Amino acid sequence: MEKLTVELIPDKDEGGFTARLSDIPAYGEGEGEEEAIADLKEALRAYIEAFGIEDAASRLNPPARLRELNVDLREFSRV
Repeated sequence: MEKLTVELIPDKDEGGFTARLSDIPAYGEGEGEEEAIADLKEALRAYIEAFGIEDAASRLNPPARLRELNVDLREFSRV
């Protein structure tokens, strides 16, 4: 069993979430995080059916380290 890191992206305009994997081109959407993850699992299943488990497994490159940064983007603006 693989542990995958899922990115959950809130939709500020429409509401809901997008769930995606950084290494495999599959994503899911839903009103809540769990619904988006369930949809992502279906997309992942479809990807594997189309391209094979070997292709999906070969794409997995877990990040060595994740960090959060506190950045004021206005600091970089020249306007």
